[in-house]
Amino acid sequence: MNVDASSAIDALPSASRRSISWSESIVSGLVGAADAAVLILVGLFYYLIFPGWSASTYQTYLTEIAINVGLTLSVFHYAGLYDCNTIVSWPNRMRQMVLMSALVTLILLTLALALRISDQFSQLWFFASFLTSSVLIFTLRGGAKLLIRQLASAGVLVRNVAIVGASGQAQHLVSRLRLEDAPWKRIVGIFDDRRTRISREVSGYPVLGSLDDLVRYVRSGKVHDVVITLPWSADDRLVTIIGKLRALPVHIYLGSDLIGYHFPRHREQMLEGVPVLEIASAPLTGWSGLIKNIEDRTVALGAIVLLSPLLLMIAAAIRLNSPGPILFRQKRYGFNNQEIVVYKFRSMYHNRPREQGVQQATKNDPRVTTIGRILRSTSLDELPQLFNVLQGNMSMVGPRPHAVEHNEQYAQLIGGYHGRHKVKPGITGWAQINGFRGETDTVDKMRARVEHDIFYIENWSLWFDIKIMILTAFGGWTGKNAY
Repeated sequence: MNVDASSAIDALPSASRRSISWSESIVSGLVGAADAAVLILVGLFYYLIFPGWSASTYQTYLTEIAINVGLTLSVFHYAGLYDCNTIVSWPNRMRQMVLMSALVTLILLTLALALRISDQFSQLWFFASFLTSSVLIFTLRGGAKLLIRQLASAGVLVRNVAIVGASGQAQHLVSRLRLEDAPWKRIVGIFDDRRTRISREVSGYPVLGSLDDLVRYVRSGKVHDVVITLPWSADDRLVTIIGKLRALPVHIYLGSDLIGYHFPRHREQMLEGVPVLEIASAPLTGWSGLIKNIEDRTVALGAIVLLSPLLLMIAAAIRLNSPGPILFRQKRYGFNNQEIVVYKFRSMYHNRPREQGVQQATKNDPRVTTIGRILRSTSLDELPQLFNVLQGNMSMVGPRPHAVEHNEQYAQLIGGYHGRHKVKPGITGWAQINGFRGETDTVDKMRARVEHDIFYIENWSLWFDIKIMILTAFGGWTGKNAY
């Protein structure tokens, strides 16, 4: 690989679950929230000026303001005015925005006349609110675009894009992205297994390596989106490439053609003016990732405070039961297949003879201490992982992290195994609730655990997490496979 190209990509901002990177859903949501704030503040401002506050009218005006906000956001959303491409293309479609605002005002007037309550509202308030809010929303959209461009240029709001295939399609994609002038989409380079037979660059962007090199860059957090630009006739090759990339926490896009039918979850999208199919997406990004992070930190902190007496009692019992440290630290694989250090209460005797590999605990395992048996059978030895959650390398709910040796072993035996690393590992998970916890002495048991983990990732919701945590609290700590 070209050393200069490698150094260039190493300097790029990395994806991290500890920060909010460029997300179209978050940008759209924030702009929607700003619109709602404008409508509320303008409505209240003119209410205090024209009719003036009155105990007999304030409820009527507040109700109208609330209806105005709901209608405006709904109409704007239906018209596509909260699409990220629309937001960053200001002042395009601003005429439509004014027309939609006028439509909402007309609807409100019609409702007021139909309900015979129009005489309860000040006409000055009505039309002043409409004109002022329209101007402010129009102006704020321009400010939003300017802010987004500045943050993108500073590398704060950026999604790094890797292109697979040094073909004419790649040249076309690069040309379109340049034409769109979208600094929040940064092409990091081209990847192609035929790099020894092709040019070292495409339209000014370096060919950084093969598909294996791309996987390594994604693992290091340097790539957010992957666009495959290969001839549609290479059906088998495309299926192989997509199958290898789907286990990674990145969005995968492919130009529309028959190959999309191999992956029925695809959906048509526009990537900065370029028509593509989304073959796979990174889970827990945008608002869902933000909600998940808030959930993790809040629940973990609350649990630590609530369980602090129990944590101290367990620590004292371990210290009195056998010599050695209170906590056991073990390297495991976490998000994006990166190594993390996981904390547990020590449940085995310290300074045992060195073992080859990592031996899973079995029933009546002589290595387990008296206190350790109680801790392992109730999963109380996992409680220190609450601090892993606060550190940001684990989640309250997610696939359980496996020891490094076990991870590498089963990755060779189970297809799609690495897909469980598309999210942070969890203290508890859907697999554990369904009985797949503790010793996994067969490939079939591990395959079943992985299937449950993938189901959780693909069907995540806040309520799903709450359900798993409740089931864990009321019985999920024990099981016949926990030794």
